[in-house]
Amino acid sequence: TQGGGQETIGMTFVSQMAHHGMVFVPLGYRDPKVFDYSEAHGASPYGAGCLAGPDGSRQPSALELAVAETQGKSFAEIATKLK
Repeated sequence: TQGGGQETIGMTFVSQMAHHGMVFVPLGYRDPKVFDYSEAHGASPYGAGCLAGPDGSRQPSALELAVAETQGKSFAEIATKLK
């Protein structure tokens, strides 16, 4: 993918978090922007992300920020139901 392994990092990290009892709330297919290939971006069904570049100088794009907002709203909705 354009992310070059971001999904792999996310999935291996989930097992560590589950070990400590954390709940993983992935983005899934809630936002069609995940499938927007007009620009390179860090979003995937596993969650929002940003391609920062080798020196970290690249800032999140409008698309990446929009996907992150969708994931944040989704997470809050699920967390509210867990009370």
